Amino acid sequence: MAKNPKNIAIVGSGLVGSLLAIYLRKMGHTISVFDRRPDIRKVEFSGRSINLAMSNRGWKSLRAVGIEEEIKKIAIPLDKRAMHVVGKPQYFQKYGKEGEAIWSISRGVLNRRMIDLAEAEGVTFRFGEKVWDVDLQTARLFTGETEKGEWKEYDYDIVFGCDGAFSRVRHKMQRTSRFDYSQEFINVGYKELTIPANADGTHKLDKNSFHIWPRGKFMFIAMPNLDGSFTSTLFLPFEGEVSFENITTKEGAKHFFATYFPTVMGDIENLSHDFFANPTSAMVTTKCYPWISSDKVVLVGDSAHAIVPFYGQGMNAGFEDIQMLCGLLRDSGDDWTQALMTYQQERKPNADAIAELSYRNFVEMSSKTADPNFLLQKKIEQRFAEKYPEKWIPTYSRVTFSDASYTEALAMGDAQEEIMRQIMEIPNIGDIWDSAEVEGLILERLQQTSGNKKATPS
Repeated sequence: MAKNPKNIAIVGSGLVGSLLAIYLRKMGHTISVFDRRPDIRKVEFSGRSINLAMSNRGWKSLRAVGIEEEIKKIAIPLDKRAMHVVGKPQYFQKYGKEGEAIWSISRGVLNRRMIDLAEAEGVTFRFGEKVWDVDLQTARLFTGETEKGEWKEYDYDIVFGCDGAFSRVRHKMQRTSRFDYSQEFINVGYKELTIPANADGTHKLDKNSFHIWPRGKFMFIAMPNLDGSFTSTLFLPFEGEVSFENITTKEGAKHFFATYFPTVMGDIENLSHDFFANPTSAMVTTKCYPWISSDKVVLVGDSAHAIVPFYGQGMNAGFEDIQMLCGLLRDSGDDWTQALMTYQQERKPNADAIAELSYRNFVEMSSKTADPNFLLQKKIEQRFAEKYPEKWIPTYSRVTFSDASYTEALAMGDAQEEIMRQIMEIPNIGDIWDSAEVEGLILERLQQTSGNKKATPS
């Protein structure tokens, strides 16, 4: 328990805000969570969510506060990708070693459960209360019906901004001197769609796979839900020959799905309806620094580092923020100044690394997964990793199934990619890919890379 319990406000009742509330409440602090939206437990979802992929970092963070098993009840393990490539039968790509899986969870279902668990710990939620301003020096919050209307004032010891990529808390910090901020949108939007369950409630596709229909500059994905349905997401450019702007009628949507995704023919009517019923959403990467103001206001999760969703690490990274910060608080004997400074220094480079990895994975998922050379490279890597697991951990496994830092995963991934670039340039690689010769060359390159690192002055 905390030596000096504090009165803390959290802005944002999403996944990161709810988990942070649980952590801090268990440490003995008084917690109030503000959210401008109504209670998510009392409203229908709006078709603006991609199913979440909980992986090692997320589970570790939930385990630390004793709620891992509770959350696993609402999740489905996925141990492989199911690839739906034009002109080929469906085939599968294992994610990792035996027993390794990511877990599909509905964002809305998880958020509702996390709020329940936080309330059970004694956290107070203030839904429908809009935060318009925060005093960065004193941790005072100001709420009201409108920005120009009458405001109510609250005094806190610390305020946490967990209010997402377009954070109101961060917006106030952006007006201070020497605050760095950038945002970058990609020219690809997304739209949530649904593949319903069979009449008997079973899944129409393999329920333990992450389904991908890669089509170069666009793709379709599907992740299973407990009720037998799949939450599907279409990623498509906003403009261009094949784009959201060029699909303007239901007939046009039907033609689009029939042309590019013939294996979902039975659900085209439903998909075409969802196409116009659900919004088209943008994806943004945001970076900023510092994440802390006067030891009074702190950014966590997407408020500090929003990323595109193609590594499934947005939530996992935010949860890891929380576990590290609260671990630092415990280890420092409740020294908030020291803990916050270390949190910021440690997490900022890792946030930048997973942002880069996430963008790269979009390119891999949408186009490379259907490329024969890429598939051959992955086969070579998999064979080598199985024979020398201590020498070669794939980047995906480092990010998804380990505790290695994101910065380490990025650096090691770049080194391995350079080795594989050289291997793939061997003229007859398609004939000798599984030979002792290729294996020896990879070992040799690894030794050279290791030797260069040791020779580099620190």
